[in-house]
Amino acid sequence: MIEIKNLTKTYMTHERGHTLKETMINLIKRPMKQVDAVKNISLTVEKGEMIAFLGPNGAGKSTTLKMLSGVLHPTSGEIKALGLTPWKQRSEYVRKIGAVFGQKSQLLWDIPPADSFYMNKAIYGVPEGDYKRTLDHLTTVLDVKEIMRKPTRQLSLGERMKCEFIMAMLHGPELVFLDEPTIGLDVIAKETIRDFIKEMNSQGVTFILTTHDLDDVEMLAERVIVINHGEIVFDNTLGELRGRLGGKKAVRLTTDTPFPDKFIAGVQLLNRINECEVELEIDIDILPIKGFIRQFNETYGILDMSIEALPIDAVMKGLYAETKKVIALV
Repeated sequence: MIEIKNLTKTYMTHERGHTLKETMINLIKRPMKQVDAVKNISLTVEKGEMIAFLGPNGAGKSTTLKMLSGVLHPTSGEIKALGLTPWKQRSEYVRKIGAVFGQKSQLLWDIPPADSFYMNKAIYGVPEGDYKRTLDHLTTVLDVKEIMRKPTRQLSLGERMKCEFIMAMLHGPELVFLDEPTIGLDVIAKETIRDFIKEMNSQGVTFILTTHDLDDVEMLAERVIVINHGEIVFDNTLGELRGRLGGKKAVRLTTDTPFPDKFIAGVQLLNRINECEVELEIDIDILPIKGFIRQFNETYGILDMSIEALPIDAVMKGLYAETKKVIALV
């Protein structure tokens, strides 16, 4: 589906001074600075994969996706997506891809979504029979038949996002880019959108998801790619990502005796709910669960306890911190 080889994107930007002297010098000549947004990355994506493409702000994920969608030209390297070079064969390429942006609408504000859908039909040249069949299926699955005749401006955020997905899927794309698709949605709307994505993926549509909502990652992604400082620092399953930082567990504990702020080696305080109820992170490579239970029961008297896998947000923070240490050493 996608093959990326040695992809690099470099920007040249002006470096502005802060002092009066530097500002005066900049009026005559501004020094230039090279920014390496993406550094020589390579990866492949198979048909039907559901990939979470993650990274902190400024990591290079948006730049990479813009090159994948054909919006940006790379400085060097190659991309083959659906057998095409996105920025060279853009007209043919965009007919095979879709995109949903949580913070940017494809719908026209003053007309109903139904009219926007028909406009897309004309743009992509979708045959009438295929259009009606696809539209009927998508509006039924997303339950928007009653609201698609209202002006877009009158729709709630959840209703609008459902219609955004229909806009992206009407022409039958093989590859879909999702950028924060559930941002700002309530729990029910998020569940509906996630179920829809899963159904489309089961039909062979490949999805590449970027999000800061890590619940989306846990609910949807089979494969996680993490980029930081323009380089891929992780590419594997979500389970492997959890195991990347060792055997750690999240423990919620209620006891008879109040907890101190610091604990023994292998135990870290994540959240203090009250003086007798806390959320802890336990490194079971240092302190096995059996030893933890014995020690804490003897010292504090355990009344209630739950043990779960470390939350993915904690795992991601640990991975970013690990990457910073490596860069600092280099």
